[in-house]
Amino acid sequence: MIGKQKPADRDNFKQFLKFGIVGISNTGIAFIVYYSLVFLGIHYLIANIVAWIVSVFNAFYWNSRYVFKTPAFWLKALFKTYISYGISFLLGTGLLYGLVEWGHISVLLAPICTLLITVPVNFLMNKWWTFR
Repeated sequence: MIGKQKPADRDNFKQFLKFGIVGISNTGIAFIVYYSLVFLGIHYLIANIVAWIVSVFNAFYWNSRYVFKTPAFWLKALFKTYISYGISFLLGTGLLYGLVEWGHISVLLAPICTLLITVPVNFLMNKWWTFR
């Protein structure tokens, strides 16, 4: 039947929306840390690392409690979270470097551009591995 959603489809969509809400707040935290450090004269790549460490812990907390509602053993999930986000961090940092150094995009705009790649990678890694 066209237009009829299965309950699993609805649940996945709701989960994706929750992940998006957490992601938006998490991105805000990362940008606040990043831009604050850049403003204080910290190199943009160092600022990016610090912002990542802070924001991944925030993402873990809210994803485990609000989005995926797991795990019983939080230390294992925290470890997997840092690995998942580490993969997208390396990808995002490479993109950030390329956009700034080769693409001559502003250090203020480049992190926003990297989100087009890192957000989908983060969701898939968290859904299918970290909080599975």
